[in-house]
Amino acid sequence: MVNSIAAQLISYKAIETGDFTLASGAKSTYYIDVKTAVTHPDLLNAIAKNVADSYEFDVVAGVAVGGVSLAVATALAAQKPYAIIRAEEKCHGKKEMIIGNVRNKRVLLIEDVTTSGGSALYGIETLRAAGAQADRVVTVVDREQGAEALLCQQGIEFLPLVRVSELLKEKQFLQQA
Repeated sequence: MVNSIAAQLISYKAIETGDFTLASGAKSTYYIDVKTAVTHPDLLNAIAKNVADSYEFDVVAGVAVGGVSLAVATALAAQKPYAIIRAEEKCHGKKEMIIGNVRNKRVLLIEDVTTSGGSALYGIETLRAAGAQADRVVTVVDREQGAEALLCQQGIEFLPLVRVSELLKEKQFLQQA
């Protein structure tokens, strides 16, 4: 069965081969660039509708930068609020780590790509520290390199829309067609 989001990611060249260093510090022979791919409104809308239609939440949140456009689009599709989790603490203004109200809300965290799960865990911990009920992470692409195990160990449900093995298989299939 063809995953339509995987097919769209491939059509918008979200997977590139080469030598890359990931945010986790790991080396890879391929790079998943969901941030650039979702600049295409049809893909962003497909992801947002999928998440909005599939999961219950009061607020959807994303860690800056990769999760922000996904959170905004999902909030629009669901007609629910969103929140932005800062990647680092501000030294000016209100110095808050989260933009948006998450206190006592069921918050769904959305990520563009997960590798080790560190960014997702940071997002969940930041949400919880702000009083949110946060125990689920949706990721557009799971690189299948430890995120699921790390999050499950912390009692966090991990919900990938596409797994990298599926994406690589689909890319190979499309190249042969």
